[in-house]
Amino acid sequence: MTERLLVIGGDAAGMSAAAEARRRLPASELDVIAYERGGYTSYSACGLPYLVADRIHDPRDLVARTPEEHRANGIGMRTRHEVVSVDTQERAITVRDLEAGSERREHFDALVIATGAVPVRPKLPGVDTDGVHGIQTITDGVALRDHVSSHRHANQRAVVVGAGYIGLEMAEALHQRGMPVTVVEGAAQPMSTLDPDMGALVGDAVRSLGIELRTSTKVVGFEADGNGHVRAVVTEDGTLPADVVVLGIGVRPNVALARDAGIAIGDKGGIATDARMTTSVDGVWAAGDCIETHHRVTGSPALVALGTHANKQGRVAGENATGGDATFAGVIGTATTKVCAYEIGRTGLTEREASEARFDYVTARIESTTRAHYYPGSQPITVKVVVQRGSGRLLGAQIIGKEGAAKRIDVLATAIWAEMTVDEVAQLDLGYAPPFSPVWDPVLIAARKAAHLV
Repeated sequence: MTERLLVIGGDAAGMSAAAEARRRLPASELDVIAYERGGYTSYSACGLPYLVADRIHDPRDLVARTPEEHRANGIGMRTRHEVVSVDTQERAITVRDLEAGSERREHFDALVIATGAVPVRPKLPGVDTDGVHGIQTITDGVALRDHVSSHRHANQRAVVVGAGYIGLEMAEALHQRGMPVTVVEGAAQPMSTLDPDMGALVGDAVRSLGIELRTSTKVVGFEADGNGHVRAVVTEDGTLPADVVVLGIGVRPNVALARDAGIAIGDKGGIATDARMTTSVDGVWAAGDCIETHHRVTGSPALVALGTHANKQGRVAGENATGGDATFAGVIGTATTKVCAYEIGRTGLTEREASEARFDYVTARIESTTRAHYYPGSQPITVKVVVQRGSGRLLGAQIIGKEGAAKRIDVLATAIWAEMTVDEVAQLDLGYAPPFSPVWDPVLIAARKAAHLV
């Protein structure tokens, strides 16, 4: 008898799981059916700021695999279908056809939950006013881009709430659309995933672009005009005029389905999984932004919402749901972003995270250039490393600079993954030529400086 694997979620983790399962077993042995409440599948949410900026004109360019392509590959792809409940006792789901308005139950032999994350939307007065946008899906990106285009006027102003990755990328997108932009952040510095001294560099970079950045500022509500359209963001320090507002406060794991089904939720708020992506319920796997995963440096559960991990976790879940024995090796929190000309990278632990994990540590910070100082186009770069005192083990790193800066974080991420010491990092045989690096690459300079401190 043919068994059934059902997948909830049609983006990175879900479709990686479905595709891996389909590769491993033919349709004669396994039905693979995936449910997605939206109209797009396998798309790059990371590309949404460039869609809003109108640098990417066609939203379909962000799609890696369409529903039709998944169907052609033997996956029963059901778009505009929302799974509303999971019954782990009866091994069935209830799914709502959003086009027809009907519901039905579907049984499963194996289930992969890949429900992703949902944007944080604070319960503040006026948050549902027209013109206040969250940004997560292609539909969200198209709606924001169209809103900006349809409300064009000489004094159009944008306010972005939150100065993390999403907020700053959206501020750049709106800035590139020619709008005056104000970013409001409750913390003292932007980019809470960086140390304050490095976050301050990001703040300086943002302001140098002509984007107004207000830190230590709490938003308390939103005001609408007589037509129900947003006209202002209300903060504890005053009111900011706004024709469009973007909420860039971050995301949280979308675990409602799993929680209601009795599947264990971890201390960090994501679905609890092991290295095989198994949950607390036999025959149910989970992957992607909805789960907690293992942090290789702290040894503790972590929430890291990135498509890179989601794809890997999905493949592990798909293999194991079809009788395999794959594992996911964990995360170290590597991430990069770009704000106009400025590149930002981070990996491993910040000082705060190292303290919380009870590491005794030292830090080293250096300033250098992305190329030989005499070569045309050389740009400044700042590198900071966090190192375990005594052992010299590299725990974390942060980089801020212009062109050629951010991807250097990959060298340090590899070193952290391999548990290398800064002495070992300083001896790495890295490529050198004046168009690409000084003779001592900035990551080697930072490691060498740290080695003298441990």
